[in-house]
Amino acid sequence: MTIVLVGNKKDLDSDREVSYEEGLEFAKRNKLIFFETSAKTSENVDDAFIHATKTIYSNVQRGDVYDLATDSVGIKPGNAMRQNSYQPGQQSHSLNSNPMPKEDKGGCC
Repeated sequence: MTIVLVGNKKDLDSDREVSYEEGLEFAKRNKLIFFETSAKTSENVDDAFIHATKTIYSNVQRGDVYDLATDSVGIKPGNAMRQNSYQPGQQSHSLNSNPMPKEDKGGCC
């Protein structure tokens, strides 16, 4: 399972209730991905989704099993899956034969 812990309103540092360090430590203890974001400035908003997507994609490429027929997983097959002859109940599926480019922008644990 891939879970992202998102601290929001990064642009309002003076009103902070949880420090970056507290959020990061919680994420590490619970094996979560951690980002602080600001919807106002758009800082790290896209990066949080991109990082989660790359993590899931990497898991699929490694052969980790995602049962796409089960609603509890949270992954829904889209057009890319249908083009690759996805069958309901199939245990794992490669989304694409070309690996995603690695991009490390930092900002995450």
